Order: sequence, then C-alpha cells, then structure tokens
Amino acid sequence: MSRIRSGTVPGVGLVHAPFSLLPAHLPEPFWKQACELAPIFNELVDRVSLDGNFLQDSLSKTRQVDDFTSRLLEIHRKMMEINKEENIRLGLHRSDYMLDSETSSLLQIELNTISTSFPGLGPLVSELHRTLINQYGRVLSLEPKRVPGNAASSKFAEALARAWTEFDVDSAIVMMIVQPEERNMYDQYWITKYLKESYGITTLRKTLTQVEAEGHVLPDGTLLVDGKKVAVVYYRAGYTPNDYPSEAEWSARLLIEQSSSVKCPSISYQLVGTKRIQQELANPNVLERFLENKEDIAKLRKCFAGLWSLDDEEIIKTAIEKPELFVLKPQREGGGNNIYGLDLRETLTRLQKEGGDALAAYILMQRIFPKASLAYLVRGGICHEGLVISELGIYGSYLRSKDKVITNDQCGYLMRTKVSSSDEGGVAAGFAVLDSLYLTDK
Repeated sequence: MSRIRSGTVPGVGLVHAPFSLLPAHLPEPFWKQACELAPIFNELVDRVSLDGNFLQDSLSKTRQVDDFTSRLLEIHRKMMEINKEENIRLGLHRSDYMLDSETSSLLQIELNTISTSFPGLGPLVSELHRTLINQYGRVLSLEPKRVPGNAASSKFAEALARAWTEFDVDSAIVMMIVQPEERNMYDQYWITKYLKESYGITTLRKTLTQVEAEGHVLPDGTLLVDGKKVAVVYYRAGYTPNDYPSEAEWSARLLIEQSSSVKCPSISYQLVGTKRIQQELANPNVLERFLENKEDIAKLRKCFAGLWSLDDEEIIKTAIEKPELFVLKPQREGGGNNIYGLDLRETLTRLQKEGGDALAAYILMQRIFPKASLAYLVRGGICHEGLVISELGIYGSYLRSKDKVITNDQCGYLMRTKVSSSDEGGVAAGFAVLDSLYLTDK
C-alpha cells in the first residue's frame, strides 16, 4: 500500500499509505442504505448533467466570485453553443457519508464526480483487515465474514473497459490525466493493471500540460495524443485550480471536451459535483425535476444533511451565533478547504461586511457529529492510539450509450478514519487514514 512522496523519480522515496490497524464498526442497515443509494445518485448525476441551463443558472452567482468555477462554466457554455452531445457518458462517482450520533441517521457529506480517489488502495486495506481477523479473530472476538468484499479497482477498470468497447476503436487507448508530481500513483496503478491484464487495454498517463503540447483533434472528432487515438479520458487531476497553472492546461481541457473521446467525467458531470449544485438539489421540488420515482426521491432526501445558500440572512445570523453547528464549504475538492468554528464566524462576518457576491462562493452545511471510538492508526511506520471518527464513501459506476444504460452499479467502498479532534478528512491531504468496514447488527 505504497504512496510516493514525489512523482519526479518513480519508485524512489516511497512511504506506505496511512491505515487503521482494524476495521471501523458500522451497523449493517446503514451499509445497505448507502449501497442502495449509489445507483440512484448515478442516475441523478446523468439527468442533471443534461440540463445545461440548470447548471449555468444555479452557478451564475458563484462564477462572479470564483474564477475556477467560472472557467469550467465557460467551457461548458461553449459546448452548449455547438450542441456538443456526449453519446457515451461515463461516471465513476463516490458519495461520502457520516453516521450522525444525535439523529442516528446516515447523512451525506458530499458527492464526488471527478477523480474519486483510493479505489486501488481501499480494497487492499479490506484484504489486510480480513487477513488479520482470520489469523487473530478469536482473540479479537471478530469474524472475517463481517468485513464486506471491496472490488472497487476491478469494477472501475470494468467500467472504463466497457466505455472503451463502446467507443469501438481497437487501436485506441485509455488516457489517465494525472498531476505533474503525482503522490498517489500506486492507487492509480491498480486500475491500469486491471485494464491491461483483464481487457488488454493500454493506459497512457499524461498531464494536462502534456496534452496541450502533444494533442490535437482530427476533423472527425478523434483525439490524438502522442500519436495515439484516445478512446477514454479518465481524470485523476483537473479538480483543483492548482491543476491549471497556465492557459495551456485550460486549452487542454477544452481540447478534450471538443473531442469525441469518452470523458470521465465530462465538464457537465464535474459541474454536477460542485457544492452549489449539491445544495440546490436539496431544495424543495428540485429532485422532482430530474427523477420520477417517488421512492428514490424519498431515499435521497432521507440522507441529505441541512444545506443552505448564503443568500439566506437568517441562516447566516444563526451560523455566526452558533458556528459549532455548521460547516462553511467553498467550491473546492481535495480536502483541507472547509471552515469550522471561530474561523467560520470570522469568515462569515468578514464576507458580510465586504458585501457584493462574495458569499456566493460558499455554502453552509449542517455539521454532523459521529460517535467517537478507540482505534489504532498506523502512519509512517508508527502505530498511534486515539479516539477517532469515520467517513464512509460508496463508489458508483455509470455508463450510458445514447439511450441504453450499460452499467449502473455500486462498486465498492472507501472508509476513512481520522482522530476526532480533526475537522478535515482527506487521506491524501494528510488528515485521515485508510480503513475498512466491520458490519455489526446494531
């Protein structure tokens, strides 16, 4: 379970991914609830992505104060103007949840639609825990069968391979978009491995900078990079402003969107995953705009935490008075961006004084309070004991070719555990460790 310190010299400077020594406990009914939600969220992402006006209108205020969102919307608008259709649409998503101890409810933290991390390393932790329990289960009073199977990496590879098959060009490759100094390359490696060994598909790793220098689109829409036809573009970068340090990277993103390659995700899928759209979908009667099944809508609403836009003066007043009950979220992915406690109060007070549309760059979310438990966390070869809380991520894969849904599945999970005193929860950002699940009756 290695992660690399720097991608400059592959294989040099390795450090193991941080992990929990034993799995986190979760009542089985909540596990089943989260798994049932995955295909519903997959379908919702696809439906919302097709409503370009909804995306543009919902994010119109955000674009005024957030340059990154504005640039994404500009590419999206250009695709709308030329009526660009994505006949083959692929999504590899992850919906993250916490179990709120105050309401005994499984509540959604966020829905990730781009570069969902750790489908490669997560299953290894599940296997590690199952092996340890097989060996020491009697001493620990644990049963290995209660650790759910986790096939996230092979399922992701299967979805990518099916998209490659739909593209139907035998000589084409899958292109993985990565960061210049990728620290998480061994998580990504497992998908590359399965694509080659199980499906005979070659994966090409490229940064957006390299795509701009080496890529072009043929008159028929085919994307060529380094002389190779690209069937599927799989983003493991492109979700943060840091991935676009110059105009070259934005040009590469536009080039990819203009091509006929399958994008995972397309620009519209990425926009569906923004915090503002998450908040908008939680508003009354919005889900009904995209879904018909009343039972599915009820299941989604049941997992929604409180979400508010900052054009509501009453909720801002409440958050300033009781900041410990809220989280202030900017339009950013990757961990380490949320604002809590006194910092939340100070930020809201400052933004109110500044006036204008500055508040539109954020949403407010109900803070979730999971129950803390004792665990052993291993980081840098050293085991630490501490009180921890955990966050469950459920992976989903969705593939549609024109009117035919080829794949709509729950495909594995990610458990992340952090010390209870930490607000943030990203593993790659250094706040949490990889974990797995141990299902309990209650």
